[in-house]
Amino acid sequence: MLSTETPARTELGRFFEVSARQFATEQPTPKMFSAAVDAEWHRFLNDPGYAEFCAQHAGQLVGHVEAKGVGKISWVGAYEEMFGPLPEVWFTDADGVLDEQALARYRESGEVRAEWDCTPLPGGEVVPSVAG
Repeated sequence: MLSTETPARTELGRFFEVSARQFATEQPTPKMFSAAVDAEWHRFLNDPGYAEFCAQHAGQLVGHVEAKGVGKISWVGAYEEMFGPLPEVWFTDADGVLDEQALARYRESGEVRAEWDCTPLPGGEVVPSVAG
């Protein structure tokens, strides 16, 4: 059997783990700012293994909802405590192109300022996404 684990899938699992921690401690809902990780999330939403993946990484089903915004990504510190620095895939678009400037700003400042268009929904229904 071929592994479906990719850097984006690994990071989706980590995002779910950070999200579960944020939900449990009543922190702000994490914003999904990576187009590459979000594209993996969209591909995986209707997969038969999605519920098991959610349970493994978040302890519950993780819904996907539209939520547009721009600003500081508040969960980066929690991620770094759990897993270390964000890898490049977080700064990669859906076509695999790395935003070197955004990555450099993160490496210099330790902060991420970005746009997002979705967020997880704890224990909610999986909301089918539009292509993309």
